[in-house]
Amino acid sequence: MIQPDRYRSVVDVMVLLHRTDGRVLLLRRAGNVYASGLLAPPGGHLENGETLIDGARREVREEVGVGIDPADLEFCHLIHHRSPEGEARLGVVFTSQQWSGEPRNQEPGKCSALVWANPAQPPSDCVPYTAAVLDRFCSGALLSTHGWTTTTGGVA
Repeated sequence: MIQPDRYRSVVDVMVLLHRTDGRVLLLRRAGNVYASGLLAPPGGHLENGETLIDGARREVREEVGVGIDPADLEFCHLIHHRSPEGEARLGVVFTSQQWSGEPRNQEPGKCSALVWANPAQPPSDCVPYTAAVLDRFCSGALLSTHGWTTTTGGVA
């Protein structure tokens, strides 16, 4: 009997730095990167051998220069995403209301601006994946899909 291939997916980690006024930090992607010109939270893909927490903390440190204590990261959402090119990704989203340092652009070749946005009314120029994450974050949903064709023919 032939066994089907095991499912494999890229794992993204994202962190919603959440201020007391309710706004979250988004980065305007720039340069020769996916979704250049659009807004997304600090994040990226998990590296081999990294835990979800370590990857989330690394991405925030690399992109906006702040430190987050592991105890201050809260899981808030899991999204199963399919990119427009058909690549499957799992996005693990954390939120944090505490961090050390002031967020600043650490990667000017990949980011042109930092924007504090209302997650309930995200800017229209968010990466579609980000808009989906923010919608689910605001609704309190812990799990969602995005970019997949459903059995009824629609896109979830």
